[in-house]
Amino acid sequence: MKEQEIRGLIGRVKQGAMSRRDFVQRMLAVGLTAPLATTMLAHNGIAHAQTSFDYTPTKAGGGGTVKLLQWQPASQLNPHFAVGSADQHAIYLFYEPLASWDEEGNLTPILAEELPSVENGGVSQDGTSVTWKLKRGVTWHDGTPFTADDCLFTAEFASDPETLAYTMGTYRDVTFEKIDDHTIRLVFKTPRPFWPDAFVGTRGLILPKHLYQDYRGARAKDAPMNLRPVGTGPFIITNFVPGDLISAKANPNYHVPNRPYFDAIEMKGGGDAASAARAVLQTGEYDFAWNLSVEDEILDSMGASGQGEVRLIAGANIEHMQLNTTDPWTEVDGERASVTTQHPVFKDKAVRDALALLVDRAAIAEFIYGRSGEATGNFINTPDRFTSKNTSWEFDIDKANGLLDAAGWVRGRDGIREKDGVKLSLVFQSPTAGQRQKTQTVVKQACEEAGIAMELKVVAPGIFFSADPGNSDTFGHFYCDIQMYTSPMREPDPGLFMQQFLSSEVSAKANNWQLRNVTRWRNAEFDELEAAASVEMDPVKRAAMFIRMNDLIVEDVVVIPLIYRKVAAGLRTGLKAPLSTWTSYLWRVSDWHYDA
Repeated sequence: MKEQEIRGLIGRVKQGAMSRRDFVQRMLAVGLTAPLATTMLAHNGIAHAQTSFDYTPTKAGGGGTVKLLQWQPASQLNPHFAVGSADQHAIYLFYEPLASWDEEGNLTPILAEELPSVENGGVSQDGTSVTWKLKRGVTWHDGTPFTADDCLFTAEFASDPETLAYTMGTYRDVTFEKIDDHTIRLVFKTPRPFWPDAFVGTRGLILPKHLYQDYRGARAKDAPMNLRPVGTGPFIITNFVPGDLISAKANPNYHVPNRPYFDAIEMKGGGDAASAARAVLQTGEYDFAWNLSVEDEILDSMGASGQGEVRLIAGANIEHMQLNTTDPWTEVDGERASVTTQHPVFKDKAVRDALALLVDRAAIAEFIYGRSGEATGNFINTPDRFTSKNTSWEFDIDKANGLLDAAGWVRGRDGIREKDGVKLSLVFQSPTAGQRQKTQTVVKQACEEAGIAMELKVVAPGIFFSADPGNSDTFGHFYCDIQMYTSPMREPDPGLFMQQFLSSEVSAKANNWQLRNVTRWRNAEFDELEAAASVEMDPVKRAAMFIRMNDLIVEDVVVIPLIYRKVAAGLRTGLKAPLSTWTSYLWRVSDWHYDA
């Protein structure tokens, strides 16, 4: 798009003929990032509008205690060990990044004074460096000033291989320079087409150097702050019972004027999505609940009481089935699902292809997820320029039977197929959630018609999503044949999202099962494409690379995408809360309030 055309569109936004959101979407379509499009508007005098509501409080406090139900509870509170969404959300009460993503995918400053851009000199023309100016007057909860040293320490902490931080890839291969106490520069070895990563969003939460400096590397897991965080955020912890309850009080020295509105916050864990929905929508016992994976008719019935309402938030969350490429039933040197093994059944591509045909995505979307889900055959579903048009999916039991017959999987007397002494018998696990258990049942019924035996396993979310290396039921261990959950894309770009399939990210005993490639799939073409995309400055070429990466994992049936999800949140009537699926739903909890 020519500069004259862009200026014309900016003029339409100024005149009110085009919305700010539509402008950003047009820029995304031609290959620009949302942060750059937002910066273009800002430099033309068009201020960022809050997407959920306008909020201009005149004082902090007075709101009493707000009660949240996070039925998938947090297990620890160090952001760099937060491999699961439950921990990532809770941690935002206490820690903050330099910037994060709003509901529309726009980058918004938090601990930064302003957003870097090419126009203000913060982003180099060649994409090899970014300079951040830090907000002044910010203090940690214990009163210690927040400075550039904390940012540089966080990068050192996360990038240390002995720390085993899940964010290690974000801070690796970057040079961090302190310009002064409130200015840092990030220098990249190669151009970064999508630079908002380090110190941004869920992977960018900053730690206090003065408290963590004695807990680096192998000692990081022993830091008392992992359970008693000291951050810059709007709330100060008062109590934490892992897997159960978080209590916190308002930060009286919070760096944003007249915030937070609430004097205290309680986050209760446990239960399930249906009970969480009931506690907000029907009884009004709680103010908020996230991720209400409950059928539409049940939510509508609960909401009829008038106590609360359901809000659907769009994003890039993909509910999917993962197929284990390794053998979860054989132990090698004290580790199951070792990369030295092959899965005894899934090593046959015909079985994987048949399984994909046995998943009735249309029925799952219509009858289980309703308005909160759309059936899909792609792992990347947004932004549009990254979405593949090459994939397809179908539900066909007869075709699946034909594939298995042709591959030599013969039915035994019990109806279960067998080949070379190996039974086609699988264990399919998922965290507890009504919609997931119904999906498991739908898949199991179809598989049985094709001669595949399937045992369904359900794991409590607090265990499944935990970072506990000693618990073999976590999704990082993946000690079964198939597992299903939602993988969230935390920024409007698939770069970080697709790293979960890199060979270098294999989850294993050696890294305490903290890395992201839990399927343990390894593919040289994928690795090469990811490396090339990470430095490709041509947006069209880069998008084509991600489309190919998507096609590789879909065609090889590493995963079976099911539902492109919106997240359903329950809010008590009158609660105002800016929510985003691009980061934690608590990204601006300081602005949550009730109308006067």
